Amino acid sequence: MMNAMHRFALLISAATLLSACGETSKLPFQAGVGPKPQLPEPTHSLIPTLKVSKAVGWTGSAMPKAPEGFKVQALAENLQHPRWLYKLPNGDVLVAESNTPPKPEGTTDGGTGLLAWAKRTATGIVMGRAGAEAPSANRITLLRDADGDGKAEVHKVFISGLTSPYGMALVGNELFIANADAVVKVPYSEGQTEITATPVKVTDLPAGINHHWTKNIVANSDGSKLYVTVGSNSNVGENGIEAEQGRAAIWEVDAMTGQKRLFASGLRNPNGLIWKPGSTELWTVVNERDEIGSDLVPDYLTSVKDGAFYGWPWSYYGNHVDTRVQPPRPDMVAKAIAPDYALGTHVAPLGLTYSDARGMPESFANGVFVGEHGSWNRNPQAGYKVVFIGFQNGQPSGMPIDFLTGFLNADGQAQGRPVGVILDQQGALLVADDVGNKVWRVSRTK
Repeated sequence: MMNAMHRFALLISAATLLSACGETSKLPFQAGVGPKPQLPEPTHSLIPTLKVSKAVGWTGSAMPKAPEGFKVQALAENLQHPRWLYKLPNGDVLVAESNTPPKPEGTTDGGTGLLAWAKRTATGIVMGRAGAEAPSANRITLLRDADGDGKAEVHKVFISGLTSPYGMALVGNELFIANADAVVKVPYSEGQTEITATPVKVTDLPAGINHHWTKNIVANSDGSKLYVTVGSNSNVGENGIEAEQGRAAIWEVDAMTGQKRLFASGLRNPNGLIWKPGSTELWTVVNERDEIGSDLVPDYLTSVKDGAFYGWPWSYYGNHVDTRVQPPRPDMVAKAIAPDYALGTHVAPLGLTYSDARGMPESFANGVFVGEHGSWNRNPQAGYKVVFIGFQNGQPSGMPIDFLTGFLNADGQAQGRPVGVILDQQGALLVADDVGNKVWRVSRTK
């Protein structure tokens, strides 16, 4: 058994090594973007690439940058790790202020042994620098901009005492909330600014290690079914396949009874979840696997088919086998569906919303906005911005267009990191910034 001093020295060495090591991308970023991304051979190393931007926040008048013809302002400030946004019918905006829940006692993430311990602990130190280790506020805050000037006059706690809340969906007079461990619901009346009722559990959700803890939720058009995202409990199954039961999936939940079934699986970490306007097509953005190089694997945007399997953990982008996963499952690889559109490697897409012409010019009116939280496993960095992807004939087309940038300063430090994105009542884009602790509003000026 190593003594405390030896353990501390090893920890510091590991943290230093991890934060400085790793290979560099060999392909241009655009090679991993579009309906047919380039997929090079994997790069394997004892220590993965780790390049994380230190979270420093915004200072003075600094703010993100939008294209010409748009204005950026803070709808709300002084939030606590705002992650997800939801617009109520009267225009009020709900903000989930949330972070990683504590792991149950006795659980570990990333395997066992000295190297796994050093890697896990050092990675935690570096991730802490990125602002990802703060305690969760476990609440939802309500913002109301009654006079329409782009700044919320009402900023108050809507409901507290939740468990790392994320997605929200209003069905009739019930608000459904996706906690890290369960879907719960509370009664809601239009215009209400505070919920005092005790949440009622609708159904449990896979939890535990919570390697990926964020759970999003949307309802179908008649409110009878809910669709809930559940990320994997590991990178590629290193915590054991048993720990992945019901994970890396989208669940369909009966809103009345709480009964559920797997809708789609093999999606390593799905987050943003939306219905394509005027259709019954469900679309999501997915964070793909890490630690096989700066050029693999592209995160993606895809339609989600009922009963489909998308490869994780045995393969990526269809039938590209991940040899790290043992034993192999060629039967599962044969079932894997390739996604519709690659967003680029390690951009960490979280937010997803459709645009429309209410508040956007024609060039940004037909497509989706994606909040890219930003890479930790790529050199050089990628993401840390909001992009727009146009649609043609019902499918994503062309290259992503930068819409909200400037989250990294000149020194590569994170002034902010975008997460949830929605359109407000006027059609302006709202962006939750969990490092800047703000909700940004991007509106047309002409």
